Amino acid sequence: MAQKREDNLEKEKLLAEIERLKKELKKRKKYGLVWEEKPEEVVEMCKEKLPILKKVKSKEIMTNPDKPVNLLIEGDNYHALSVLNYTHAKKIDVIYIDPPYNTGAKDWKYNNAYVDENDAYRHSKWLSFMDKRLRLAKNLLKHNGVLICTIDENEHASLGLLLQKIFIDREIVCVTIIHNPGGIQGNNFSYCHEYSYFVYPSGGRYINLQERDENPDVRPLRNVSKGDHLRETAANCFYPIFVKNEKIIGFGDVCPDSYHPRSANILRKDGTIEIYPIDVQGNERKWVFARQSVESIIGELSVEYNKKRGIWDIIRKKTKFPYKTVWTDPKYNANLFGTQLLSKIIPTKFPFPKSLYAVEDCIQAVIHDKDNAVILDFFAGSGTTGHAILELNKRDDGNRQFILCTNNENNICTEVCYPRIEKVIKGYKNTKDEKVEGLGGNLKYFKTDFVAAEPTDKNKKKLTEQATEMLCIREGTFELFLEQKRFNIFKSNSHYTGIVFDQLAIPDFKKAIKDIKGKFSVYVFSLGDDTFDEEFEDLKQKVKLSPIPEAILRVYRRIFK
Repeated sequence: MAQKREDNLEKEKLLAEIERLKKELKKRKKYGLVWEEKPEEVVEMCKEKLPILKKVKSKEIMTNPDKPVNLLIEGDNYHALSVLNYTHAKKIDVIYIDPPYNTGAKDWKYNNAYVDENDAYRHSKWLSFMDKRLRLAKNLLKHNGVLICTIDENEHASLGLLLQKIFIDREIVCVTIIHNPGGIQGNNFSYCHEYSYFVYPSGGRYINLQERDENPDVRPLRNVSKGDHLRETAANCFYPIFVKNEKIIGFGDVCPDSYHPRSANILRKDGTIEIYPIDVQGNERKWVFARQSVESIIGELSVEYNKKRGIWDIIRKKTKFPYKTVWTDPKYNANLFGTQLLSKIIPTKFPFPKSLYAVEDCIQAVIHDKDNAVILDFFAGSGTTGHAILELNKRDDGNRQFILCTNNENNICTEVCYPRIEKVIKGYKNTKDEKVEGLGGNLKYFKTDFVAAEPTDKNKKKLTEQATEMLCIREGTFELFLEQKRFNIFKSNSHYTGIVFDQLAIPDFKKAIKDIKGKFSVYVFSLGDDTFDEEFEDLKQKVKLSPIPEAILRVYRRIFK
């Protein structure tokens, strides 16, 4: 009897579990990307340890104090991205990444084990890996920031769906880049291309127009195509363009329907010519651009005398074009301008580095301020992105800043990425013993480290003591200005960062900064979330306050939940 009751109880539990699973399945999306989630050790460890950064002073490079300080972070990129979620939230203009392609050739590790083609969870592991990092990266992009992610055929489709899932409010465009003209032989096809996904906000222009100096597109502004291109098909495209001394001096209003100019050119008494889109048969046609938008392309317009008709005409010389979705320039050849170029800089071999020019053009394609743009690459590999930014800055005297993150598996950071950046900045001798001039620039080198996550007073104190590098990175203040036992002050130009480790030291700190001109970001240690506004009431115009470590812990609680 007892056995029967136990059997019935087990049956009830089983039925209840089946019902629970049915309900769970109903909640699942009918369409979308679903995979078997695989826990990742570097993620799980953040429940017990919190990532911080440690400066490696011996690897610092400073060649020009007036230029921005670039960052190289050695460590797992999940931990580096976690730190950047505090230091650079909504501050990144462009993210360019070249993640593992998951070819099955043991080219990346998951939980310290190489993933090969025989791994049944190969694609699920890759998606779990990328999903966590892309979600952290999304928090870093400015509202108008752009993500660029390269991939090949192995995970091309999966990546596209994953990006759609994470960046649901953005546009996603895939560009094909011919990077290996000779092709890599597959079972049925020879692969000669890879892909770059561009992810940017919906609406508006976020991708530059491409300069084309050779063979510009030259055509009359007047619509000369056959078909319905007469005036009545677009009334707002019929208006005069004013020309004087062979230069465009303005645009007239759209003509009323009742007005019909007697010819394509009408000469005014002051020498101004009114030019209308009228063809050789006297048909009133239309300009290609409506009146409300024509002024936006005035730089592409010129005046040309049509000898055959004996009139002045408006010509559009177009030298800027939208980027195409297929890029075929020979300079994207990854062997010539990736592998061979890298071997001329450092002797260490690195598998499949990107073409320097492919990376340059991807970043150049994105609209951003060359004097303030921050570019992040958290799969830095051989450091091509950093090299590309230094080249771009040298070319147009820009002040772009790069942040590179890479682990040190197989000494990739210490023997490939860092030496490459160092040589490109300082200059080097290539394999032919020829001197290559340095591009200049500054670099700070950091390693990820950890403090205990348990929220005890002791651990909070330790996190505050270890957070100095994070705070300097957040504020961009790297020069030690004043070092005291209970507080430190760092500076950059006229901006200062004060770190007060003991709130009892606030009076001494205030005395130290009283006569210093400039703005201060001040971080004060607190076991709670005290703001210390009252203590700094007399300096509120000069000081911006933040309690630590609570501000850091708040970010970590959100991303590690």
